[in-house]
Amino acid sequence: MWRLLLLVLVVSRASAQSVRYVPAGPNLPFSSAVVVDKMIYVAGQIGSDPATGALVPGGIKAETAQALKNIDAVLHGLGSSLDHVVKCTAMLADIQEWPAMNEAYVPFFPHHLPARSAFAAAGLVRGARVEIECTATVSQ
Repeated sequence: MWRLLLLVLVVSRASAQSVRYVPAGPNLPFSSAVVVDKMIYVAGQIGSDPATGALVPGGIKAETAQALKNIDAVLHGLGSSLDHVVKCTAMLADIQEWPAMNEAYVPFFPHHLPARSAFAAAGLVRGARVEIECTATVSQ
């Protein structure tokens, strides 16, 4: 009997989750973020200028900085910020650029460094050098 009660509690909790999908924009086949209860899952961002959509000039460091600014903008729109990021994944066009990416990445997290994974990809959208996705908590 207690197993059935536990199962009912688990199912009830799972179905009570709040899920919100944040559109990425017209004609894009993904959400820019998904908010599940108190967690925000931000889709991968490249170093593109939000006004033009073009990659910022300057290579991996400039693209890393812009990608993180783009992530921060998504998070601020959802009531959070980079201060609440708990995990990032960095995809690099060339793993040899990992040290340079780190130089641009670390200053965006002055209070803590989130858990992170990084790997090389055979290619990134629009010829980007880096794409970064993050998971954050909603600010209290």
